Amino acid sequence: MLSISKRGREMPASPIRKLTPFADMARKQGKFIFHLNIGQPDIETPKIALDAVKNNHLIILSYSPSDGFESYREKLARFYRERSNIPVETEDILITIGGSEALLFSIAAVCDEDHEVIIPEPFYANYNGFAHMIGAKVVPIDSKIDDNFALPPISEFEKKITDKTKAILICNPGNPTGYLYKKEEIEQLAELVKKHNLFLIADEVYREFTYDGLTHNSILKEKGIEQNAIMVDSVSKRFSMCGARIGCLVSKNQEVIATAMKFAQARLSPPTYEQIASEAALKVPDTYFEEVKEEYVERRNALIEALRTIPGLKVAEPQGAFYCIAELPVDDAENFSKWMLEHFQFHRETIMLAPASGFYSTPGSGKRQVRIAYVLKKQSLLRAVVILKKGLKAYQKQHGIDPESFT
Repeated sequence: MLSISKRGREMPASPIRKLTPFADMARKQGKFIFHLNIGQPDIETPKIALDAVKNNHLIILSYSPSDGFESYREKLARFYRERSNIPVETEDILITIGGSEALLFSIAAVCDEDHEVIIPEPFYANYNGFAHMIGAKVVPIDSKIDDNFALPPISEFEKKITDKTKAILICNPGNPTGYLYKKEEIEQLAELVKKHNLFLIADEVYREFTYDGLTHNSILKEKGIEQNAIMVDSVSKRFSMCGARIGCLVSKNQEVIATAMKFAQARLSPPTYEQIASEAALKVPDTYFEEVKEEYVERRNALIEALRTIPGLKVAEPQGAFYCIAELPVDDAENFSKWMLEHFQFHRETIMLAPASGFYSTPGSGKRQVRIAYVLKKQSLLRAVVILKKGLKAYQKQHGIDPESFT
């Protein structure tokens, strides 16, 4: 009898996309959907990047080197040094097919089957999937909405470290929380990985999106963990180029780079035109980032203020990225999210949310939470909150839920 592998059967579904069939049906019913579930920015991709592809005169669309074009890696290293004061060179960078492949390569390079990776939760859902694909185990540490999802105490990490622990993985700023790690928190993690001889993997794809005068602290700037540190990055969010699928793995540890290179050779090469666009995008002026940040701050402020008018709803205030976690006055946020697509409309409009339970590894955690991406224009976000508020009232009435019980 034909059968699917146990690994395939147990591969977790994406909480970001798992409700897509319900959204497809809602659209067929004539509903307009405000997509709050996915981090697809509506900011325009820099024209210089698009023009680099449009005006290119390649006559053969050939393979690129497995580690990416050297010209792109050189300029990317310069970009890190000059813009973020991150001390890296061309040979420290391997170009990947999106940040996702860089994460997969990072975990695969340092973990064997049954090795453990400690991750503060909630975390980007695909971390679970990447670890599962290679047989590694995610060991979660709970961060709390009441603490704005700050780094849990280092003592909690110490309790989780075993002889199977190989790495600690963080996302900074955080997806799905929007939390921005303080310098002292990064320093604490650096001391911890030095003490226990672990790798520290940091997903830093939202580095440019920090608010309220706060700055990003890259692990690659920490002294003494040069051999421990692995950074993951991507053009997807920085330049609103999600469809380009260009990321990179960055480390001063040349054994890590050489190992990742073997994985890169097995998949041949990153895409050519997308690297051309990504290389061109590095020429955008600093004003580009400042304008984008201003736009996201305005959206964040409007969204958080509006959400806080909903009785019984709790929301953490993000300091970076473009997500927030909201705890809803319902018993099950996933059931509510499905119901909004299947059964609710306000003037033929509804919303699509990402149930946050899928961003946790601990069973039962985040059951009342959703992730909201504020990648829509301000007026659309405010309209979406109106629909959310009305939907919650209707759902609570239909299911006999007292919103006062959540305050």
